[in-house]
Amino acid sequence: MTVTVHAPEIESRPIWSHSCTLDELVAPYAIDAAVRERLDTGPDWARRWTARWKTASADVICPVRELASVPASASVPVRGFTWRAGQRHRPGLEYLLATGRMHGFESLAERNLLLALDFTGAVTEVLSQPFKLKFTTADGSEDHTPDFLVLLPGTAVVVDVRPAHLIKEKDLVKFAAADRAASAVGWNYLVASGWRRQVLTGLDALSARRRPMADRLGLQGELLGLVRERPRRFGELTEETSLPAVARVHAVHLLWHRRLAMDLTQPLDDATWITQ
Repeated sequence: MTVTVHAPEIESRPIWSHSCTLDELVAPYAIDAAVRERLDTGPDWARRWTARWKTASADVICPVRELASVPASASVPVRGFTWRAGQRHRPGLEYLLATGRMHGFESLAERNLLLALDFTGAVTEVLSQPFKLKFTTADGSEDHTPDFLVLLPGTAVVVDVRPAHLIKEKDLVKFAAADRAASAVGWNYLVASGWRRQVLTGLDALSARRRPMADRLGLQGELLGLVRERPRRFGELTEETSLPAVARVHAVHLLWHRRLAMDLTQPLDDATWITQ
């Protein structure tokens, strides 16, 4: 069977930084119905499909229908991160303010996803390569290890990261299976195959000031007070404070922490409109 791989369509509507979700930052990716039909979802499929988790002491195998009952926070990645000369991807560790610790990634695309997760907030935990899903299709048994499991209050999101131009037909059925498994326990599923315009550039700029900052001069209060009066362009906003050069740094910090807002589809410069 031939399945067409569709590149994501990117909309042009604004993305307001103070209220956006991960779904708004990632370019949408749809899995064809024809791919879903290749999955074996006959009677009792959620018992027959399994997930293997790895802990410090032993492996834990559970039916897909019990995914949500596994103590995920006690798990470790089901496969290790490797570094070798000549490899085409770049693994590493990324610190998240949301969790207060480092998280492994296997490519720069995955690092970008971690940065976006940290920005959107509400994340309680992020697990890299959380479990190996074993499932069946019309052609037999297959397996897939999602890139991340993101724990949120009361729910979770399973995430695969693959740039659209690198997605192959064999990947699609794995994505469909991960989507089906997540939905069996009320979780969401997302394929991060691209980003909305300017999003990554904007997040990278804002992340430079995401760490805690002392505000002994009260500049953050000045910035918030000015924006409460009316929206201002970034350059105008900072110039109206008592110490413009330092206020620029605090304005970026407030943008990352969502106390100020901008349209992430636009570059951050002196002409950028800032609001709350």
